[in-house]
Amino acid sequence: MTTSTAMATGVPAVRPYESYVYAYPHKTAYRPLPERPVLRELWAAERKDALSLYLHIPFCEVRCGFCNLFTRIGAPEELTTRYLDALDRQAVAVRDALGDGEPVWFAAAAFGGGTPTFLTAGELERLCDIAEKRMGTDLRAVPLSVETSPSTATADRLAVLADRGTTRISIGVQSFVDAEAKAAVRPQRRAEVEGALGRIRDARIPVLNIDLIYGIDGQTERTWVTSLDAALAWRPEELYLYPLYVRPLTGLHRLGAGVTGPEAEALEQAAWDEQRLRLYAVGRDHLLAHGYEQVSMRMFRRADAPRESADGPEDYACQTDGMIGLGCGARSYTSALHYSFDYAVDMRKIRNIIDDFTATEDFSRAEVGRYVDASEARRRHLLQSVLQAAGLPVADYRARFGTDPWADFPAELAEFAARGWLDEGAPEGLLRLSPLGLAHSDALGPALFSPGVRAAMAAYERK
Repeated sequence: MTTSTAMATGVPAVRPYESYVYAYPHKTAYRPLPERPVLRELWAAERKDALSLYLHIPFCEVRCGFCNLFTRIGAPEELTTRYLDALDRQAVAVRDALGDGEPVWFAAAAFGGGTPTFLTAGELERLCDIAEKRMGTDLRAVPLSVETSPSTATADRLAVLADRGTTRISIGVQSFVDAEAKAAVRPQRRAEVEGALGRIRDARIPVLNIDLIYGIDGQTERTWVTSLDAALAWRPEELYLYPLYVRPLTGLHRLGAGVTGPEAEALEQAAWDEQRLRLYAVGRDHLLAHGYEQVSMRMFRRADAPRESADGPEDYACQTDGMIGLGCGARSYTSALHYSFDYAVDMRKIRNIIDDFTATEDFSRAEVGRYVDASEARRRHLLQSVLQAAGLPVADYRARFGTDPWADFPAELAEFAARGWLDEGAPEGLLRLSPLGLAHSDALGPALFSPGVRAAMAAYERK
C-alpha cells in the first residue's frame, strides 16, 4: 500500500517487503529437539501415499551478494564425495523409518541448494540413484525440478538430468544487464547466460524457469524491461520475479548496501520500497501482456505451459501432504513436526554444519525443528493457499478443520479487507487476494505469523 492509498483508506501504511514466506514456520523458529524423536515413530501414523522428496546440495561456485541460502563456496578435498556418502546413509535411514506397512509413494521430487549442478555429471548420476534406489522414487514418472546456474549448466550435466527424467530446470539469471549483475555481486556475463540457456533448450527439458530480480542498485524501468525481454526471447514456461532483499550476514549487507540507520534509513527504505513496487508492476504487466498468467506474487507461467510445473502434480497438496528432505539444509514435514538440521548464513558456520553432517553415521532421529499444533496448521493452510493467485476455496478449509477462516482469523482478514488486499469480486466461497494484495504478499504473509512463531524468530541468534 502506497502512502496515497493509505491516506485514502485511513489505514496506516505498511512496508510492502517484510519477508518472503516460502515456508511456515520459518527455520529461524526451529530449535534443537531435546528428546531427538525417532523418525520411525514420527512417520508411523502419517499418510505416505503422496509425499514430496527434496534433496539439498549445499555447494555453489560463487555466493551472490543477496544470497542467504544454506550454501558454501566450493568443495575442497573430495567434500562432495563425503557429502553424497552421508546423503546415501541418510536416505537409507529415512526410507527404513517410513516402513513398509503401507505403500510409500513420492508424487514430486526436487534437487535444490545451493546449486545441484555444482556436482559433476557422474555425481548427478549418483544423486539420482540415491533418490531412486534408496528412496524408491521413480524420477521418470513424477515431476522432477532441478536448480542450476549459468556456469554449471554444462551439456554433460544437462544430458544426465534430461536422461533421468527432469521435467523442470530453474536457472538463476537475476539480470541480463552486466552492470546490474555486478551490483548484485553476481559475477556473470550476459554471453555466459545466453550460452547456458541455449544448452538448456538443446537438452529438451520440458519446463524452463528463469529467475529475475528487481530493486538492484542502478536498475531502471528501461533496464528492467531489457532483462524481461531478454528472458522472453527464450519463451520460458515459467518466470519468477523476485524483489531484492538485503539480509543480515549476506555479501550486500557486509558491503553496506540497503539501509541501516534512523531518519536517513527511513527515507531511503521508503524510496527503495517504492522502486520495487513500481518495478514489480512493470514486470507483472509486461508478462501479462506477453501471454503469461500470474500464479503468485513472484511466479508467472506461460499460458500454454504444463499446468503441473507451477502447482505441483494434482495428487500432491503442499498444505496437507508430507515432505521428506535429505541433506543438511533440507527440511521435512510431518503433520505435527517440521524438522531439519541446524541453520546458518555465516560461511564459517555453514562449513562447520556441513562437516558435521558428512561425519554423521546415525540419521534415525530428528535433531532440530518445531512442533505444529492445530492452530499453526490452520495458519499454514491459509498462508500457503491465499498467497497463490488462485486463492483459498473456503470449502476445502472447512472440510479439513471444521471451521471457517473468517472465524479463525477475523482480525487479520478484516485488516486485509480494509487495506484493499482481498478481492471483493471473487466468486462466492473463494478467499482470494486482489492485485494490490498480491503485490503486498511479503507484508501480508508475515502478518499471519502466530505470536509464538514471531517470538521464536525474534529470539533466534543469527549465525
